[in-house]
Amino acid sequence: MPDLLLQLAIILFKIVTLTFIVVLPLVPISVYFERRFSAIIQDRVGPNRVGIPLSLLGFKKDFHFFGLIQPMADGIKLFLKEDFTPQYVRKAFYWLAPALTVVPALITVCVVPFGSPITIFGHTEKLVIADIDVGPLFVFAIASLSVYGITLAGWSSNSKFPFIGGVRSTAQMISYEICLGLSIIPVLLYFGELNLGKIVEHQAQHGWLLLPLWQNGQIGLPDMQTALFWIPAVIAFLIFTISIFAETNRMPFDLPECETELVGGYHTEYSSMKFALFFMGEYAAMVIGSAMVVTLFLGGWSAGFGLDPLIAKLGIGGFQIGGLIHLGIFLTKLVGFILFFILVRWTVPRFRYDQLMKLGWVIFFEAALINVFLAALILAAPDLTAVILGTGAVLLIAVTAAVIWVAKTSEAPVKPLRA
Repeated sequence: MPDLLLQLAIILFKIVTLTFIVVLPLVPISVYFERRFSAIIQDRVGPNRVGIPLSLLGFKKDFHFFGLIQPMADGIKLFLKEDFTPQYVRKAFYWLAPALTVVPALITVCVVPFGSPITIFGHTEKLVIADIDVGPLFVFAIASLSVYGITLAGWSSNSKFPFIGGVRSTAQMISYEICLGLSIIPVLLYFGELNLGKIVEHQAQHGWLLLPLWQNGQIGLPDMQTALFWIPAVIAFLIFTISIFAETNRMPFDLPECETELVGGYHTEYSSMKFALFFMGEYAAMVIGSAMVVTLFLGGWSAGFGLDPLIAKLGIGGFQIGGLIHLGIFLTKLVGFILFFILVRWTVPRFRYDQLMKLGWVIFFEAALINVFLAALILAAPDLTAVILGTGAVLLIAVTAAVIWVAKTSEAPVKPLRA
């Protein structure tokens, strides 16, 4: 019984720490990064004046702290705004929709490995809430539930524009979930594993998927098979990353909620904290999407180049701090990819909706399928004869050419209108 209580206490501690102290604060921090980064891109200052007015209390200067008080001010504002519910909405679903948007994004945190195991007084514990053997499948299964939140938000608002925004978002998210699932099949074939923790450990020992430049701590060029697999790995990375943008409704794929087309999209009728939950859900999904990219393609918590065994041995007394250093490395990569998300938002123009759907169904879907066969051919090459390998390569090239030809000829060219 004491052991069971100890395990429950450890699990509860990891849930509170990793979810509410590590991941959830990244949401307002991402908002601050968005404001500051966009200000740099647009050659302006950004939020730097919001602070605590200490001068009202007799001090000489106010406490600005580089504008970091801005996310706190945004949160307080949303908490204190009137929580207005229109009379014509379907109230039960109207209230349920924001929760169905933000909760799935936070649940997926439980399978993300944040660092290597840490040892406290002889007791070793992994820095992951649930070390399950179906990590990517769990993430996709739970994250897909957010579609229901957006759909219910549009339908329960009982208004035309939110309903159209909800339908658009549902079609977009379902379309790109297929591309997401297909894009990581080559990655899973390469690792032969669905446990995210073991995938990161493999990359720590044999090189990151996109940077295979060491083997068991020895820096050097990869073997021929690993070098060839870099091609489908890069294709999978591009499809997965772009699909994550579309899945999180971020620019340039924010058609379901862009003001220029649908007033405000599926959340037009929402205000106060219910709107804030949609806002938090988008940024939480962005954080989890970035975490999945870092975990699958960029080594997760691994520092790389044979440094991880040395870091894992670092300790103070009976407390090994290597896992905490790896946690810092993971968060550094995570913040870097979040900044990439923000950079894309403020530099790439928005797609048209027909372009968005064509990209998902006509380009990414076929490209992801072809990439699966390419990865399988490369991985199976050592066990195949030259004739079978050549035949497979010819068939793959022929199918790729046929798909490209069909994609180009399937849509009639647009004729310009004459006045």
